[in-house]
Amino acid sequence: MEIHKELMNSRPVTGRVEWIGVAAERMAPMQVKTSVQLIEQAGIEGEHHARPGGSSKRQVTLIQHEHLSVIQSLLDRKDVTVSPELLRRNLVVSGINLNVLRHSTFRIGTALLKGTGSCPPCSRMDANLGKGGYAAMVGHGGITAIVLENGSVTCGDSVRIEITDAGTQNEDEE
Repeated sequence: MEIHKELMNSRPVTGRVEWIGVAAERMAPMQVKTSVQLIEQAGIEGEHHARPGGSSKRQVTLIQHEHLSVIQSLLDRKDVTVSPELLRRNLVVSGINLNVLRHSTFRIGTALLKGTGSCPPCSRMDANLGKGGYAAMVGHGGITAIVLENGSVTCGDSVRIEITDAGTQNEDEE
């Protein structure tokens, strides 16, 4: 397991926030934002998943920007454009492999987060993307995270694994 950590941290990679979205209520349309506040142990201010003091492992959802074209290709429909609003994730991130962050501590903007696992698609993807939407997203749904420290996140902010002075991640890898 130690060699795994070394390999994951061998080349510091920085990603970038490309898009931010918030749904104020369950099933409500996603509202596009240029910046949001993340609240420790709650989530994104104004997001329906945010519950102060909550124990939800789904306080923030992230999806890989590079996967939007993959989902579009797997969907194989010219009449539907795969957009972040339809996928219902909070943050679209480019330039860093989200699977590396899945069980890592990482910083986005000034907020500190910890990945809690995968974010599989829900049946709503067939409603949003049409028949086959769910299947197209399997394996490309992104990750979930919790907020460890308050902070702000703005489009264009960096996304990076938090490394300790010893050169390893703050949290154990799975």
